[in-house]
Amino acid sequence: MKNRLILLFLTAIIISACSKKVLSPYAATNKIYSEHADSLSQALLTQNPAMLTDSLGKAIPSEWVGTVNFNLRKPNYVIIHYTAQDSTGQTLRTFTLVKPQVSAHYVIGKDGKVVHMLNDYMRAWHAGISKWGSISDMNSCSIGIELDNKGNEPFSTAQMNSLLSLLAKLKKDYNIPTANFIGHGDIAPGRKPDPGILFPWELLANKGFGYYSDIIIVPAPVNFDSATALRLIGYDTRNLPAAIGAFKRHFVQREDSTQLTQFDLDVLFNVYKKY
Repeated sequence: MKNRLILLFLTAIIISACSKKVLSPYAATNKIYSEHADSLSQALLTQNPAMLTDSLGKAIPSEWVGTVNFNLRKPNYVIIHYTAQDSTGQTLRTFTLVKPQVSAHYVIGKDGKVVHMLNDYMRAWHAGISKWGSISDMNSCSIGIELDNKGNEPFSTAQMNSLLSLLAKLKKDYNIPTANFIGHGDIAPGRKPDPGILFPWELLANKGFGYYSDIIIVPAPVNFDSATALRLIGYDTRNLPAAIGAFKRHFVQREDSTQLTQFDLDVLFNVYKKY
């Protein structure tokens, strides 16, 4: 009788576990992820020589010889976004549909829950048309983090605590430079404003994730070239007003405008010296 009760108990646990697995709202998309990852891994294992021909159509001799010195390409930037959606659930749905063609490596909810959606070594579609310094394909060298926030509200303490923990892990795992923690608005000025004027960049800088202006600001010299300073920081200055607006959202955070006041120039001078 005792053994029969144990067997029934174990059967109930297995059925419950299987039911939970079947009822998972992301079971189908997780399956697609695994299949796509498998196909990519097969591409990595391909060992075909380059099949080349010269200008006359003659085959160029070639063969495959595998090197022993290689590894995965590692991310070198972290790009922070806000979702501009109603909930974490809505964002997860967006990122598990084909049509929007957008994704991120991580989504962090207001409650601090962290959802990992893509292996860090893989290329997410989060940056879009963007540029930072000489890099025009930020998706290929960065990790994208989406914060559940509409853009017009403060970020919760739980959310920021989780973000700081995640950033510390990423910085350690991939040796990401302090300067390379930036926002979507920084790399896409004029097109994207996130994570917005309410995002606590100073808090991140104090923890070693990105730079911020010092409390005591040295005044900018009379002949200070603001456009060149913005470009040296990394901003795309082809649309200078947009670059100014992006800089102010990140480093000034007093108003959302594209005009530089004297105070803004002083902050810019202070920040640019850190790069």
